[in-house]
Order: sequence, then C-alpha cells, then structure tokens
Amino acid sequence: MTGWSAPAAAGSERGPTWTGCGPRLECAEVTVPLDWSRPHGQTITLPVVRHLASRPQQRIGSLFVNPGGPGDSGVEMATTRGDALDAATDGRFDIVGWDVRGAGGTARVDCFGDPAQRQAFWAGKPIPTTAAEQRAYLATTAEFARRCGAANGELLTHISTADTARDLDHLRHLVGDEQLSYLGESYGTFIGQVYANMYPRRVRAMALDGIADPVAVTGGTETALAAALVSTDKAFEQFLATCQAAGPDRCALAGHGPVAPRVDAMLRRLRHTPLPAPHATPPGTLSYQEALAPLKFAILGHPILWPEAAAALETAIAGDGSAVKDAASFPASEQFHRLVEPGQAITCADSPAKVRAARWPQVIHRFTQISRIGGAPLGWGMGAACASWPAGDTHRYTGPWNAATSNPILLVNTKYDPNSPLVGARRVERLLGNAVLLVHDGYGHLTNSDPSSCVTAATRHYLVELTTPAPGSVCLSDRAPYDPAFGGPTP
Repeated sequence: MTGWSAPAAAGSERGPTWTGCGPRLECAEVTVPLDWSRPHGQTITLPVVRHLASRPQQRIGSLFVNPGGPGDSGVEMATTRGDALDAATDGRFDIVGWDVRGAGGTARVDCFGDPAQRQAFWAGKPIPTTAAEQRAYLATTAEFARRCGAANGELLTHISTADTARDLDHLRHLVGDEQLSYLGESYGTFIGQVYANMYPRRVRAMALDGIADPVAVTGGTETALAAALVSTDKAFEQFLATCQAAGPDRCALAGHGPVAPRVDAMLRRLRHTPLPAPHATPPGTLSYQEALAPLKFAILGHPILWPEAAAALETAIAGDGSAVKDAASFPASEQFHRLVEPGQAITCADSPAKVRAARWPQVIHRFTQISRIGGAPLGWGMGAACASWPAGDTHRYTGPWNAATSNPILLVNTKYDPNSPLVGARRVERLLGNAVLLVHDGYGHLTNSDPSSCVTAATRHYLVELTTPAPGSVCLSDRAPYDPAFGGPTP
C-alpha cells in the first residue's frame, strides 16, 4: 500500500499529562487508536518519556528518538542516554522517547505471558544444523507463530511501521511542535523514512544512523534479511584483521601466525565436530551454530567487546569451547526471546514472508551463501516465524520512497557495519529527494558503538543549525578497535 495519512490530531486532542520520574525526566502515557482508520474505535496506550532541555530559554523544540530493534525501548533510550543526547545537541531540545506499538504499554506483543512458559518452550531448541533439526525447528516456529496470534489477536494487524509513523505524528502534534525533529538508529531509520515519505512537509530535521534500505525492508522477510546480511562477513573479516594489526599485547588471537586462517580452521572443524566446553555454565559441548550466534547478534556490532571475544576464540582454537558457549547462552535464553518477540512481530508486519515454511531451509541456504557468519542465526532466529505468521497489516507502507523534505535528511552509516550495509545507505541517499550521506570510516553497528567526535559534531550542527556536511564527507573514529581506551573520552 502507498498509504493514507491520518490527521495529526486524530484521537484525543489533550496533550500528555507529564509527571516527574527522575532528574530532568517526565513520564506520560499517550492514548492512540489501535486502528488509525477508525480513530474513535479501540485504543491502546504508549509510554513516553522526555528529558528536559538543559537550556530551556534557547529550546528549539522536541527531539524524538528511537534506538531501533525493531522494538527496542525509546523510553529507555531517552532515560539512560538523555544527558548525553542533551549535551550532544547543546541542550536545545527536550529529548522524547516512546515505546512503539508492539513493544510497550498496552500494545506490547507477548506470546507467552509467563517467562517460565517461554523458557520451557525454547529450551533445548538451538539454531538447527541437520535436516532433522531443521524440520523440528520449523515445527517450533510454526507453533510459536500460532501462539503469538492467539495471545495478541488484532494487535498483530496494526503494528506495522506505518502505524508507528502515525503515532509519531500524533505525538509531535501533542507536544506542540509544528514540524518533527527526529534521531533514529537502525530500524529507527526505517521509521524516519516512512514518516518522511508520508508527511514530508512536517519534517524539520531527521538524522538517521545505520540506514535500513526501505525497498528491501518491505520486499518480504527473505529480501529484508538478505539485505541486512550483505556486510556481516566483511565486518567479521575486519574483526580479525584489526586484531592482527593490534598485535598480541592487545588481541589474544594475534602472535601465533596469521589470525584469519587459524579462526577459519577452527570453525571448519567445529562444523563437523562439536568442541568440549567443560567450564561452561552448564558444562557441555559447543556446536558450530552456537559459535556463530553471538558473533552475529552481539560481538560484531560492538567493537568494545572484540578483545573479550578474541580471547574466547583463542581458547576455542586451543580446544576448549567453554567461553564461546557461555557467550552463546544469551541468544538461546528466555530473556533474548522475550526481547525479540516484538521485533519479530513488527518484522512480519512490515515484511511478510513470500515462501511457505516448508521451503524455509532453502531460504537459509541462500542466506548462508550471502553470509556464513550471520545467515543461519538471523534466518532461523528472526525470520523463520514469518513464514507461518498468522496475521498481516493491510496498512503497511510500501513506498514511494523519494519524498523531498524542505531541509535535507542527514544519513550516517558506518563503513563496516555488520547489520546496516553501507551500500544500502548509498541507495537511500539516491532514493530520497533531499538527503546527504556522511560515511563513518569505522566499525560496529551504529556510530555510538565506535565513537567519532567528528560524527557527533556533524550531527549536532545538523540538528541545531540545519547545516549538513558536504556531499561525500567521511568521518574517522576517535580510536582503533583493541585500543585499551576504546570507548573512553575523546583523546
């Protein structure tokens, strides 16, 4: 659908009732229609928090923020990062975060209702390797999708990003801003692009970090995940190359000969023979897919974790997979599945699968051709359920994507981002009618994972002064991976 636009004032006209909830923090719950085509029908509530501007006399307005996911908490982002975001924007904005529908308030997707039930459901079901394991896992994801449909009902048909964009426009109206100022990260960049194309005249400034390609995102689960995998193996190569450059004093994998061949040889062995993990909690063996999962879901996106990950891989090369198996425990945990349930539902709403569940192993094979590191973990862990998903969102937005806002949109993308390929950001720069891409010559998912004072300054100038970097601009990181002071204050 190319989308209709609900009026900004649809639903309640009353502004949020703010109450103090921490230093310079105010919290509220905002009521919105479940179905924006029926503004006076069933409603849901969304939690909202704002971090008050430190220079209120020079306040520009509100800066709405979203950390991605999909389904990560904007409330948490504004609460925990409010001071830093305030400083990064010269204290000129109230920093406003909200939990998108599907992720918070009365509109959170919850497929079990009880953590013990979720834990029991997923226990003993690691990412599959053999054909028999794949058939069993497909049955598990089909049952999971059925449970999600039974537990969440009509909500699943109203949680696409188009619904969230309508919520965001309503929030903008309620806080009294004539135009939107917005900072979106990862999936939050897709929210921004949907909003900008639905409401181009209502955009003041939009800084997007870790760009999602909207054509791929809306092209079906298979297309969306394939696009996100394009840069994963390149990021893994950089994880190994920067380790070798750092040397043995800073990276445990270095100093024993070329790093990449040693790690590749260990992974080849592991593909056929599990490694003992006698010191893991609990003790056991490490499988090939278990070794890949933390790389895709955590390590590659966060260079601050690279020294610890390198040490764990070095012990695996020596024959003990305990440290890697412990790192793999989170992607298999109840907490992980609880956190990703909203994201899976939003993904299936925005990007419904185009193949039946029985054909999903063929999709995984294609994914592993794109990325040996991330293909199976992402394809099974985030995509398989969409092939059995019980609901669709007829109001999802699928384009066009070429709207021209009055002020340019600032796109920022890290060169070696394992989740948001730079090629997608370049495509979005060409698609949008008025956008400028700033390339961060660094590593990890999102620029705050590999700090760059250059990116911070460029984003501040843009959001506050509406000035963009020159086309083709590149920012360097403040420090290299494996630097002991990585992530610390600017040198």
